Order: sequence, then C-alpha cells, then structure tokens
Amino acid sequence: MRLNSVQNALHKKHITFTYTEEEGCGSIDFLHRGLGYHIWEYADTDIPVGVETNLMHAGRSEEVEGDYEVTLCEWIEQFF
Repeated sequence: MRLNSVQNALHKKHITFTYTEEEGCGSIDFLHRGLGYHIWEYADTDIPVGVETNLMHAGRSEEVEGDYEVTLCEWIEQFF
C-alpha cells in the first residue's frame, strides 16, 4: 500500500476515494464538490519519485517531487 499519509488525510476529511496500485506506484482519485481530483505516483526505475496531481488547480496537473506526501497532506488539510 502506497500513499498512506495521503489516504489518512483524506479519511480525516471524510473524502471518499479510490486507490489502485500498479507497478509499485499508487494512484488516488476522488470527487470533491463536483470536481475530479487525482494523485498519481510515478517512478524513476523502480522507486516512486514524485506524483502528478491536480489538487491545487482542478483543471491543471502539476508534478510534485521530493517529500511529496507531506506536501499533499498539507494541501489536503488547507484546501479541502
């Protein structure tokens, strides 16, 4: 199971989501107030190094690398 901190943050906010995992990378999709959001991990070789997400701008995706789970949890806490 990947993206555990992010999943916990969404649970805390009572946001229902779907989680899938493929090739060692986690993927979360959810709806909030009628808008669709995604968090998709990507890997460099076999190790996840970042995510593509539209949490900040529902219509535009951006990449977050480094300690991305902390960043995503902060965004979820602040904006949802």
